[in-house]
Order: sequence, then C-alpha cells, then structure tokens
Amino acid sequence: MTDIIETYGKSLIQHGKNSDRIYLMKCDTAAPDQIITDMNQLAHAKNYSKIVAKIPESLDPIFKANGYQEEAEIPSFYRGKESCKMLVKYLCPKRKNLANEIKLKQILTYAIANKDNPVTKTLPPQYQIRRLLESDIPLLAQLYNKVFKSYPFPIFEASYLRETMADQVLYFGVFLSGHLVAASSSEMDPDNLNAEMTDFAVLPKYRGQQLALHLLHDMEKYMTRSGFCLLYTIARASSFGMNTTFARANYQYGGTLINNTQISGSIESMNIWYKELANVQ
Repeated sequence: MTDIIETYGKSLIQHGKNSDRIYLMKCDTAAPDQIITDMNQLAHAKNYSKIVAKIPESLDPIFKANGYQEEAEIPSFYRGKESCKMLVKYLCPKRKNLANEIKLKQILTYAIANKDNPVTKTLPPQYQIRRLLESDIPLLAQLYNKVFKSYPFPIFEASYLRETMADQVLYFGVFLSGHLVAASSSEMDPDNLNAEMTDFAVLPKYRGQQLALHLLHDMEKYMTRSGFCLLYTIARASSFGMNTTFARANYQYGGTLINNTQISGSIESMNIWYKELANVQ
C-alpha cells in the first residue's frame, strides 16, 4: 500500500495513512493561501498527524504565518537562483518525538566527519553500470521487492516504473553476469534544473562494495552534462551507508525531516543532502 498523489488546482500533493501525512510536492506559487487551506481541511478530514511543504523561499513568510516551521533548506533549488524550504506543521505533538535521536545524531556526525575522506574503491571489472531501459523493468521491480518491505512510492509495480521512466525519471543499474544487483534513479525537474538522486537499492549480498556511490557518480555525470544546477536526496536518517555515501560524494547536509516517511515497515526520519553544480543559468 502506498499513499496517493493528486493535484489540487496547480499544486501537487501526496497523502495517505501509509506515512500518515500530507506532502506538498509542488506548490502553485500564484495560490499559496488556497493550498494551505486545502491541506488543513484534508488533514482534518483524514486525521493526519503531519504536513510537509516543499516550497520556494519566497513563500516562506506565508506558510510560517500559518503555523509552519522549517526543518530543512536546499539552496539553488529553483534554476540555481532560489532556495527551497522544507516546512512542516505537526498536528499531533507525539509525531515530533524521536525515539532514536542519539543514534541518528551519531550517524550524521560520522558522515559529516568523514566528508573529506572520500575513499572510493574501483568498480570491479565484473560489474557493469548502465542506464536502464523499459525492457529492464521486470528486473527492477523484482530488485525493489527484495530490498524494501515498504516504500513511499509504488516502485514495486511495473506500471509505475514504466510511467515514471517515460516522464523525467532515469533509472540506472549495476549488473553482474546479467543479473541486476543494484539500482537507483534520478528524478529530473527540467523546469527548475534540479534532480533528486533517489531509489537506491543494493541486494544484501553485494553491499560493502560502494555500488551506490558508483551509481551516484554515473548519475551525476549525466545530470552535469544535461545542464542541471542542483542535485539532492532525501535519505533515511537511520541509514549509515546512504548518509556516508552522500557525504563522501561532497553533498552538504540540509536538515532532517522528523518522523517523516514510511519506508521498510516504519515511519522514519529523513536527512536532506544537496550538491550545487556549476551550471547556473
């Protein structure tokens, strides 16, 4: 079960009991008051405990006047010129309680401390990385099913992968003897020249070989050639490997979304990491 995505006017939101929240993925900058009202009404009707809004910095005062607070910021998000703010409203005080706060701080501290120690192993010659095609979708869905118990988007479904592959999402994979052993995706926003580096999955047997880092490097090369200004990710704060991977790839920490996303069976906090590229328009 995954939360649903739907439009409200010209805004795009994701919501549902899976993550028990509303996520404003794209805000109509011409009507912020309307989407704020719509989300309040929806949250009340569905009894959601959190609202997350990804908005341009220029709308920050409007949302904060309506009870939102900042949890993260991504500079250069909009065509390299305007920051993105990740603002939240908690509708249930318990949603803000962090049971594993010490562990999450330790993981983040380690990642940042090792930022200047980007030890990268050479990809063993038996592995091959390439962009995935529509014909690879059955293998990709199978891989995600093996790695994740649950996920905020229906990446287990071939129809979803096919739809996103045709609409600004590039998938990349690592193959060994014809078998897909790791994958990731780059969700592109060509209008704003940013891309989310996401959906990383490595089969347990093949972890520890920095396959995620090699995937990330390949995606970065593609995005740089394509003229994007900003790359970012929303990584599980409890994942030692992914936070270290992005830190070592010279991404900057942008903040933590507390108890934010249902993934692998529970609602988890998520860290924002970003990298500004030189392709400022």
